[in-house]
Amino acid sequence: MAISTTLNLSPTLPLSLCFNHSSCFSTPSISLSPTPTKTTLLSLSLTHTQNRTLFLAFSTNAASTNSNINYNLASGGGSGGNDNGSGGGGGGDNNDGNDDNNKKNNKDEALMALAEASRSLESLPEDLKAAVEDGRIPGSILLRYFGLEKSSFLSWLMKFGGFKERLLADDLFLAKVFIECGVGLFTKTAAEYSRRRENFFNELEIVFADVVMAIIADFMLVYLPAPTVSLGPPIAATAGRLAKFLYSCPDNAFQVALRGTSYSLLQRIGAIVRNGAKLFAVGTTSSLVGTVVTNAMINARKAVDHSAEDEVENVPVLSTSVAYGVYMAVSSNLRYQVLAGVIEQRMLEPLLHRHKLFLSAICFAVRTGNTFLGSLLWVDYARWIGIQKAHDVESQVGTSASC
Repeated sequence: MAISTTLNLSPTLPLSLCFNHSSCFSTPSISLSPTPTKTTLLSLSLTHTQNRTLFLAFSTNAASTNSNINYNLASGGGSGGNDNGSGGGGGGDNNDGNDDNNKKNNKDEALMALAEASRSLESLPEDLKAAVEDGRIPGSILLRYFGLEKSSFLSWLMKFGGFKERLLADDLFLAKVFIECGVGLFTKTAAEYSRRRENFFNELEIVFADVVMAIIADFMLVYLPAPTVSLGPPIAATAGRLAKFLYSCPDNAFQVALRGTSYSLLQRIGAIVRNGAKLFAVGTTSSLVGTVVTNAMINARKAVDHSAEDEVENVPVLSTSVAYGVYMAVSSNLRYQVLAGVIEQRMLEPLLHRHKLFLSAICFAVRTGNTFLGSLLWVDYARWIGIQKAHDVESQVGTSASC
């Protein structure tokens, strides 16, 4: 039985809808002749005699003569129906079906968000466009992207894939970077002054080198464990098994998975290991550069002022660098994973998402406390493995403020 329906809307938008079906719905054949001068969002709900509902959501644009229409077919009434539109029926493995339904729902939401914003799919960056077409992101991510895009600075920053993925997952990501680096700058400078006192300005070069390395480490401690919205292309089929596994792991072990995406326990553990390896490299490198620069300046000072030879000791380079790398890979990695994925994303943001200023203030307090805790743990760790003398420990609290 064929049904043909024509709807006239204002502005005039003739639609010709033809449905061919027998006992069950088959794929509808839909032709669309748009005439409006701007994007129009239209949704239709059609029900036939078997209580099956077809939901259509699409946008029209005068610049195009052909429009692709996406639809969901959900069973209404009868046995096996549900609110998620996953369809009824018994038996079989529902995992693949659920994934497909989630991806279709994501794509439908994203297309409706595009229509609401009077945007076309082609106006999106390639990675975001591919994610929409694959059904990997819901409409809420696109709406966040449109909001961030209004800022010229954030729009420029989102040209870098890593920043885009983190800003789409957390619109306060940049604020948290500034909080962490600001707290690190203050605590590191205060610790350096407490340690050097009257020699603070005489050793300003050393202080500057230490502070710069601490800020770099602070940035990486926020950047690497931050939750993300994955927009990267699929990994090459020729990649090894380990590379494929690590690629499939989330950036934060505790981050909330988007609809249509799921992470196994092994993948979440893999996220900790992968970030741990990265933070080990960051910690070792930053400490290595910092200690080499510090020792070079100490030696230059000794060459000019021989009376300082007994007052200032060189810092052990290799042992300190490796020890700091291990500390960042274990202690800092776990604390920042929990901070970003559990405390902020799962606890604070659901409660305070409508109060961004208050949320930022709470994040500031939590991250300041975490930095202070990290400094104390570093002192205990450094004393335990013997790279710092007991009588120097208190003065070394700020040496690795980025903990």
